[in-house]
Amino acid sequence: MQTITLWIILIILFAVVEIATVGLTSIWFAGGALVALLASLIGLNLGWQIAIFVVVSVLLLAFTRPWALKYLKPHLVRTNYEEAIGENACITDTVDNRKETGTAVLKGQEWTARAYEDGKVFEAGTIVTVKEIRGVTLYVTESDIMPRREEKEEQA
Repeated sequence: MQTITLWIILIILFAVVEIATVGLTSIWFAGGALVALLASLIGLNLGWQIAIFVVVSVLLLAFTRPWALKYLKPHLVRTNYEEAIGENACITDTVDNRKETGTAVLKGQEWTARAYEDGKVFEAGTIVTVKEIRGVTLYVTESDIMPRREEKEEQA
């Protein structure tokens, strides 16, 4: 009867540790303790119970943990936002840091946009270059492919 209590306590302990850590590690030992509890109920001695606990725990850990990690853990979505730095974007709403306004479209996605250099204002329709990304905000600067205002005035 003492070994039955021991295995029940271990099952609860491993389950509580798993709930607290969510590491998909101690749950396998709870499975080993459950099988050892069954061995205790059918009358095997403590040596066999411990051997069964160790073997079942190791087998569960080795063979089911990789599968569980693959299918039960949330999949991380890589955004590759670093690739956007240096890319050109189109301003869709005037970028003005003082007014805290501005949006830009980059590869079909709309972003909040701010000027990289304070005091710069970019009008809608301007092509800019992404200099930096902080959170969900693009920090933009003038693009080489967009003629500057002075160049436009000289051509007119």
